Amino acid sequence: MFVKSLFLSLFLLSSVVNATELKVGDMAPNFKLQATTGDYYQLSDYRGKQAVVLAWYPMANTRGCTIECKSLVEKGHLIRAFNVSYFMASVDPLDDNRDFAKKTNADFPMLSDPSKATAKAYDVLNLFRVASRVTFYIDKEGKIIKIDEDITPATAAEDIAKNLAALSIDD
Repeated sequence: MFVKSLFLSLFLLSSVVNATELKVGDMAPNFKLQATTGDYYQLSDYRGKQAVVLAWYPMANTRGCTIECKSLVEKGHLIRAFNVSYFMASVDPLDDNRDFAKKTNADFPMLSDPSKATAKAYDVLNLFRVASRVTFYIDKEGKIIKIDEDITPATAAEDIAKNLAALSIDD
């Protein structure tokens, strides 16, 4: 029981201590990350064209991350109804994310940040040196318009779509 309590305390502490210091209104840090498709995606390529949703997740092939990814696969049409590009990102090696994308039938880019440089820029690394589950909403001008740190993996797609509607992202 003590070990479970200690682990839970560390997990909760990592979430609180490492909540992102970025704020709504800040310019989102640019990134250039490789996706499971082999393509590279760079935030600056979307400036003036499309809003971006960047959903950080802790680790490929884990229960919560699998549930979140499957939500985006099964209900991704709700997100695609908006003029937005969306990505899931982790600090996992590219091959781990490729395996994860294949297992979940991901039909959207899953980005790998094994150097953890982008995760550091977004201030999402926790005490376990993996990304906390945080979703950033970035407008066409590259500004952060919402930071969601309260993610429910099973309803991730529906929640993203609701947030996009509330943020008046073009549909």
